[in-house]
Amino acid sequence: MDNFIFILEIIGTIAFASSGAMVAIEKKMDIFGVNILGATTAVGGGMMRDIILGITPPTAFSKPVYILFSILTSTLLFAIMYTNPEIMNSKIKNEFYDKIMLICDTAGLGIFTVVGIQSASRIIPYDNAFFFVFIGVLTGVGGGVVRDIMAGETPYILVREIYASASIAGGIVCVVCRESMGEAAGVILGLTVTVVIRALAAHFHWNLFRIH
Repeated sequence: MDNFIFILEIIGTIAFASSGAMVAIEKKMDIFGVNILGATTAVGGGMMRDIILGITPPTAFSKPVYILFSILTSTLLFAIMYTNPEIMNSKIKNEFYDKIMLICDTAGLGIFTVVGIQSASRIIPYDNAFFFVFIGVLTGVGGGVVRDIMAGETPYILVREIYASASIAGGIVCVVCRESMGEAAGVILGLTVTVVIRALAAHFHWNLFRIH
């Protein structure tokens, strides 16, 4: 199970680093800015999680493999866009950007929601469903919130289609299924529910109620 979680963490790291790097590229940041935003998005939520759980130093520093993957991912995306500037200036740019952001954010959200719950359940010796879901959601959305603030944008989770709510739903499924069906089933089902709800919300433009 530990190896499976590690693989999920690496996939999530690459996905969130990609979304952070794409925002930085869209904002015309230099290569340093692209790497900083990519790394912050990838490990930001996990660092918030670790601070609350009392894990010091945070996993991002005790296991720098996550920051390494985020930097490699961000640098690769920067190199692709730098050597092919027509991508960002073409008519397909907006569609390309939105698709990359959707795929990366959806994958990262689902993965880090269940990873956060796994981390909390190993630190807290007793069942605390609310706390576990809270930590899962924080891990899933925390990096993206920091990314958007650093990029001068209203945080994605506050204005776009159902996002944090998908993480909450997936987190609840993960916690409930862990107890009734086992750890592996909880992780897989929680991840699936988060990704499916987020993907459907983006496709059908589902939004929570707002004042127009």
